Amino acid sequence: MPSPFAATSGVMGGFKQFLLRGNIVELAVAVIIGATFSGLVQALVTDLVTPLIGAITGGRQPDFADYSFTVNGSRFLYGDFLNHLLSFLIIAAVVYWLIVAPMTRLISLFDRNKAATTKQCPECLSDIPAEARRCANCTVVLVPDSEKPRQ
Repeated sequence: MPSPFAATSGVMGGFKQFLLRGNIVELAVAVIIGATFSGLVQALVTDLVTPLIGAITGGRQPDFADYSFTVNGSRFLYGDFLNHLLSFLIIAAVVYWLIVAPMTRLISLFDRNKAATTKQCPECLSDIPAEARRCANCTVVLVPDSEKPRQ
């Protein structure tokens, strides 16, 4: 019996291969997690950060929805845009300070402990193994760091 994942000919065969690619599944998972994460961040900002701003500003949360101006009888409601802009800036700050900055710090701690496996050739500036005795690109003779005399 042929595998249900085997490539089949015809119109649906190509479509099936497209759907079963790993990248499509990873993208779908990323979109679902991103939508869920968006709700989580929105709730964090709405339920915790915005009331905190209200507490700092004397119990009044900023709302610019009624701000507008008129030119030649046309009314421009720029207050809603200001509300969305402030919301975006608050969300961006929360995501940066609570997620991006700690993750960057954590990744740098892990990277600091990694030993270098490559180095740069002093002649042609290509990456070569750290213990190489000769560059594979320009054939310059190299002395590994472990064999260099101490100064």
